[in-house]
Amino acid sequence: MASETVPEAELHTAATSASGSASTSASTSASTSVAAGRFRGLLALSRPGQWIKSLLVVPLPLLDPAVWRLAPILRVGAALLAFTLASVIVYVVNDIGDRERDRLHPVKRHRPLAAGRLPVPVAWLYAAVLSVVLGLLLAYGTLAVAVPVGAYLLLNAAYSRALKHVPLVDAFVVSCGFVLRAVAGCAAAGVEPSAWLLICVFSLCLMLSFGKRRHELMLRGELHRPALRGYSVPYLDSLILHTAVLTAITYLLYLRTEVSAGPHGDAVMLLSVPCAFFGLFRYLQLVLVSGEGGEPVRSVLHDRTMVVNSLVWGALLVGSLLAGQPPL
Repeated sequence: MASETVPEAELHTAATSASGSASTSASTSASTSVAAGRFRGLLALSRPGQWIKSLLVVPLPLLDPAVWRLAPILRVGAALLAFTLASVIVYVVNDIGDRERDRLHPVKRHRPLAAGRLPVPVAWLYAAVLSVVLGLLLAYGTLAVAVPVGAYLLLNAAYSRALKHVPLVDAFVVSCGFVLRAVAGCAAAGVEPSAWLLICVFSLCLMLSFGKRRHELMLRGELHRPALRGYSVPYLDSLILHTAVLTAITYLLYLRTEVSAGPHGDAVMLLSVPCAFFGLFRYLQLVLVSGEGGEPVRSVLHDRTMVVNSLVWGALLVGSLLAGQPPL
């Protein structure tokens, strides 16, 4: 019986087909890996861990239970999204401009652009897309929200260009950005912003900014942040303590003069103030004793004592609401 053989041409065709299939599979796998890597890079560039800062848009206008209706809450949500997008755009543009200096920083050198994991043109395209989305969102919103967001972007453009290199001015500009968040939230909810509370937010953010600069100065970060040449550790310690006192005083003035807590206002104040002061003093302990403060959000969210205090404070506020009292 004659044996069956496969022609040599067919063997060559099969081998070529298998090789082409393997090459195509490898190319597809490589493309998928590159796309996944860029997605992770863009996500890291967006700093989702910092988005919680935009939540400052939410609590201030909602201190008044009268605005607890669907329409104002949706407007506040839109303002929150707008400031989150604006902050991401600022992060991306800053990282593009600072990528060479970030390579000299012990922590920031791991950022996608500084580490070379993400091409600069991709980052620019990402910022452009976000800008278009933000523009569309603001176009369908109110002018009262668009103005603070626009002011925030202009302020940060000036900050990235020059102001971040000017001692004291750098911290003041950052703090003004948080006040603009609060103003936008109040505008979205149709609530008149409280002057004392806005001053309290400003001084609190100044304290956090000075704490961050103290931590960077302890790491010998003058090369990364030239403005640090205008600071010293004792000077920053003094600024931190002064702004902490100012935060406490303005918070008390806000409670006393601008909050209507009904016949049990003094009792509600007694419940709120200890938690507020404890959180303030705990942060000072983390910065001045433990040497933390480089990432204020991380310091607050990862410290168990701060988390427990915040939960107790929140429970007291909810309890005051259930009792018919406005939260503080």
